Amino acid sequence: MPTRRPPEPPERQRALDLLAAIDAGGLPLNPARVNDIARKLGLEVSTQAPVEDTIARIRTALADRAA
Repeated sequence: MPTRRPPEPPERQRALDLLAAIDAGGLPLNPARVNDIARKLGLEVSTQAPVEDTIARIRTALADRAA
């Protein structure tokens, strides 16, 4: 019987879902939601930071934790 992977923590799953939607062609319409996801991953985010920069930081944070 294959071993089941435990589910991702909710904050990481939200980040993965966000990136999957963006990669599928979606646009993040709510910068506050993107900032909230980033903060829950432990990133410090300025409300003045461009959403694109925050998304790039989320990608980096997830890649760093996967390694």
